[in-house]
Amino acid sequence: MPEVSSTLGYLLKHAQHRMVELNTSALAPYGIDGRDLGILLALAGHEPGSQQQAAKRLGIDRTTMVAMLDALERKGIVARRPHAEDRRRNVVELTEAGRETLRLAVEASRAAERELLAPLTLQAADQLRDALRTVVLRPEDGSEVRES
Repeated sequence: MPEVSSTLGYLLKHAQHRMVELNTSALAPYGIDGRDLGILLALAGHEPGSQQQAAKRLGIDRTTMVAMLDALERKGIVARRPHAEDRRRNVVELTEAGRETLRLAVEASRAAERELLAPLTLQAADQLRDALRTVVLRPEDGSEVRES
């Protein structure tokens, strides 16, 4: 019978837990966490869009997304403005401070990732990343699997 420490679920859970710990510490100086960073990355990678579009891209329900954007807006990292053609919708975009926070947070997050992967060779780290990408992305259409 295999030991618990050799099961994939155990290993993935504990690797993710360690990554969250490292990332949380790395991002703390910028007043954001990993979920906030995900939102900033999603917003920065697209034309300014609606809250609803951002929530859909990230697989976050609308109510949760509104609360998260409220917090980021209070920090001056994102701004919402009425959509030019549909005043009922808000367009969300990074502020100047948000773009700088994103730049610094990405650097800090990459350093946390390097710390997690430090026991591996560069080749092994790349192989791990590629293998996980293959598992997480649906090969048939390249879209990400959503969180449940």
